[in-house]
Amino acid sequence: MLIKCPECDLQVSDKATFCPHCGYPLQPEIKRRKPRNTNNKRRRLPNGFGQISEIKNRNLRNPFRAMVTVGKTATGRPICKPLKPESYFPTYNDAYAALVEYNKNPYDLEPAITVKELYEKWTEEYFKTLKNDASSRAVTSAWAYCSSVYDMRVMDIRARHVKGCMEEGTAVVRGKEQRPSASMKNKIKSLFNLMLDYALEYEIVKQNYARTFTLTDETIKEIQTVKKEHIPFSDDEIKSLWEHVDDKYCADVLLIQCYSGWRPQELGLIELVNVDLSNWTFTGGMKTEAGENRTVPIHSKIRYLVERKYKEAEALESRYLFTYVDPDSNKKNIKLTYNRYQRVFNRIRDELNLNPEHRPHDGRKHFVTAAKKAGVDEYAIKYMVGHKIADITEKVYTTREFEWLREEVEKIG
Repeated sequence: MLIKCPECDLQVSDKATFCPHCGYPLQPEIKRRKPRNTNNKRRRLPNGFGQISEIKNRNLRNPFRAMVTVGKTATGRPICKPLKPESYFPTYNDAYAALVEYNKNPYDLEPAITVKELYEKWTEEYFKTLKNDASSRAVTSAWAYCSSVYDMRVMDIRARHVKGCMEEGTAVVRGKEQRPSASMKNKIKSLFNLMLDYALEYEIVKQNYARTFTLTDETIKEIQTVKKEHIPFSDDEIKSLWEHVDDKYCADVLLIQCYSGWRPQELGLIELVNVDLSNWTFTGGMKTEAGENRTVPIHSKIRYLVERKYKEAEALESRYLFTYVDPDSNKKNIKLTYNRYQRVFNRIRDELNLNPEHRPHDGRKHFVTAAKKAGVDEYAIKYMVGHKIADITEKVYTTREFEWLREEVEKIG
């Protein structure tokens, strides 16, 4: 029922503790409940952010412990470690603020990270910057020789450990254990150069010891010996390739390279959408700014070969012009990587008794050599093979019609 407030004479419920109009206490024996302090509300932690727990039943100045998530178990449960260098805080929100700072830059407070953990974090970011699979494969192949330091703390790595991987590291390649070659030693050093640069940036280490030494003179000399000059194909070798273009697997790909100048890796990356059979052009490229997305005229001699590869790719429902079908496997529509191209290239070279010194890049060398021999314009060659043009007049102030490129490439017999 309603009653009158003795203070303001307005009607209020007889069950009211205080008058809602003036605040007069109608039931003084009942204390007014304090309003809830929303400012002390604990903020919820995002998934994977970490954990905050309160240590109770102990008289602690800093009862709130902050834990950081460093991984997950096989069942998906988080693995947590105490936050470093400080783990305990006076309030929940102090612990929360510390976790926020840690998650902005996790490595600053985790000096005990292992080399393997660093490699996984670094490659996760570094591989995103690479433009082709060959570069990432070079890193992973070098990493295979570094198992002796996988479980070491990054902060403990010194030059002798990197050298140990280069000189004594072993890896299983095609079922056989082997030591690093000269070129692999170079890759291992490059791996640690970049990875420890990353660690230095995040203050995990104070110095990049991989950059405190250089390759030995013997290793450099061995690398230079291995890096032989590419050689073009002779007229008899080109004739032999044409004679076997239909019965030697991938001989047509090699001839296409000889008349277009693509790098081996670039051949495997040409997509069907970038092949124009109406205007007889294909677009692709990699490695350098000048080499990316360049359009090359399809020489009249190889047009039917390109068209044939196009139809083969369509039949296999492949997005790429060139595919690799392993005769020893049932798998089809496999991407033509450098290693796979090298495999079939070596087979063609040996079966046709070509010069044993030939390597997969020699088709590109042959194109440039044949073009120069035929009097093709120097800048046309550079445009087609993706080499940088230093001449400012040609690069900036000269506009070339694509038909000019087509006329130039057709000079090659």
